[in-house]
This record gives sequence, C-alpha cells and structure tokens, in this order.
Amino acid sequence: MNIPAGFEPHDRKSPLTEPWEPLYRRTSGDSVVLGLRAADPHTNSRGFVHGGLISALADNAMGLSCARRLGLETGLVTVNLSVDFLGLAHKGEWLEFDTMFVKPGSTLCFAQAFVTADGQPCARANAVFRVIARRAAA
Repeated sequence: MNIPAGFEPHDRKSPLTEPWEPLYRRTSGDSVVLGLRAADPHTNSRGFVHGGLISALADNAMGLSCARRLGLETGLVTVNLSVDFLGLAHKGEWLEFDTMFVKPGSTLCFAQAFVTADGQPCARANAVFRVIARRAAA
C-alpha cells in the first residue's frame, strides 16, 4: 500500500474507527492531518467512500487539531458539524483530512477541514467544539 511521505500510523484508536484501520496521521504545525487508502470497508453499496466515514474522520481531524492548537489538558466535544460533499472518492484513492483554524478559543473552537481524494477536493467540513475539563481518574 502506497502511503505518502510524512504519514505514520495513527496512534489514537477508538471503537468507531477500528473497522477503518489502518489510519495514518501527519502533523503539520498545529494541525493533525489524517489519511487513509480507501478500501472496501470505507465504501457504500455503490463503491464510493461513504459520506459517514468522511464526516466522522473530518470531525476527528478537526478535534485533534483543535486540541493540539490549544495545548490544554482538556477535552473537546462537537457542538456542531456540517459537511459539504464536493465530489466522489473511490476505492484505492488516498484521502486526506486537513484542518484550518477559523477561531480557536478557550471555550469554543471553530475549525474547517478540507478533504481530498488523490489530491482532488471531495468534501469541506465546518465544526464548532466545546472545550471541556477532563475528569480526574477515580
């Protein structure tokens, strides 16, 4: 599998993304760029990458990037997420989820993600995250 330079295996696992592994990440300044090579588990019945996967990974990339940018020992929860689908992504293509910050703040963080498939735009996402304090371990 051909993985672009600078990407390494994504180290943050979750039950949601487990079926989509392997996922990759690259840090670029304050941003965490996620990537994957589209395969059968990523597609819908027509063979295109499923919009739900694109939405979830755009949300993930923006949240990770906001946390990195804020540099706080806090968590983030999604308050709002909207996705515009601009084109199709197909099996075999390399998908990248890259974040741009609109307004990172101490209470709310606004971000935008651009999703490409083999370098071509396929989606744009906007999100608002609420910054929350992490609970102490019991």
